[in-house]
Amino acid sequence: METSNITSVVESTTEMVSSAAETAATWMETLQELVVQYGLQVLGALAILIIGMWFAKQLKKVLCKVMEKGKVDPTLISFVASLAYVFMQVFVVVAALEKLNVKTTSFVAILGAAGLAIGLALQGSLSNFASGVLMIIFKPFKVNDLIEAGGVLGTVREIGIFTTHVDTLDNKKTIVPNSKLMSDNITNYSANKTRRVDITAGISYGDDIDKARASIQAVLKEVPGILESPAPDIFVSEMADSSVNFKVRPWCHPNDYWGVYFGMIEGIKKKFDAEDITIPFPQRDVHMYEHKED
Repeated sequence: METSNITSVVESTTEMVSSAAETAATWMETLQELVVQYGLQVLGALAILIIGMWFAKQLKKVLCKVMEKGKVDPTLISFVASLAYVFMQVFVVVAALEKLNVKTTSFVAILGAAGLAIGLALQGSLSNFASGVLMIIFKPFKVNDLIEAGGVLGTVREIGIFTTHVDTLDNKKTIVPNSKLMSDNITNYSANKTRRVDITAGISYGDDIDKARASIQAVLKEVPGILESPAPDIFVSEMADSSVNFKVRPWCHPNDYWGVYFGMIEGIKKKFDAEDITIPFPQRDVHMYEHKED
């Protein structure tokens, strides 16, 4: 009886071992088939990931070096390089999934929809960013330039990716969206090496024109900041209702403009007073008539 039980146990154990061996063999065959079928695809996907990520890093470094040599704004360098790096990473991941026969159409569609939604939500900010990039590339003005644009007249203190900081003439800090600046005419008073000052000086009809011209020429020699070349222009521009008007046009460096402007006005007034040259003002004669009744 005991011998029969032992035999039964041995047979059961043998069957279990045999079944396990068959199962293991089946699994190994299946694994081998999977390795044969998908092994090259997996290796290819890994190769794409490794090489692609390395290339993305190298691309980021190259972009940074190129833009630094081109003296591009550091903020723009960091942003563009990071943006290119992220786009490259997404491209590499999609390529690796394609290698594994994973359908990425829906994935790309989701990314596109998300990008569209973000773009619509940030439409104003993206417009400011694009304008900031254009300003940095084309440089219509630089820091410390005196400009008039977007309804603002003042000195540029900072050019950012989204906004530009301007100090107005009365020292008010104004932050202007870049899109507003780029959509308007930009007058840069500091861009050229010289700037012309236009002044009108009137004398009375009874004064000597040559004497007045000589007085103005003397003032031009006294006011600091006026350039000898280009030479100043002095000419009679108009015979107005109450005066004979001179146009005085000296040249100066942009930073000396206001000093020359106010210096000329004050100098001409003092010189005319010293030379007894009359500066007329508008007058109106009123004639009174006595009305007599018949």
